Amino acid sequence: MDKITKDTIIMDVLKFNPDTAQFFYEIGMHCLGCPSASGESIEMACAVHGVNADELVEKINNFLDNN
Repeated sequence: MDKITKDTIIMDVLKFNPDTAQFFYEIGMHCLGCPSASGESIEMACAVHGVNADELVEKINNFLDNN
């Protein structure tokens, strides 16, 4: 996976690097194993949780670049 985008499915991010779960937990996305995470994009989840998707994507990509 090159870069995470707002269109990336949450479960794909978690499969690529399970340590990214911390970023979802921080913003209140605690149901990472539920069916929604399997088919929901980061942008869709952020909209539901009232979070800026661009900021989350940036945090995740920075983490992945440094690990």
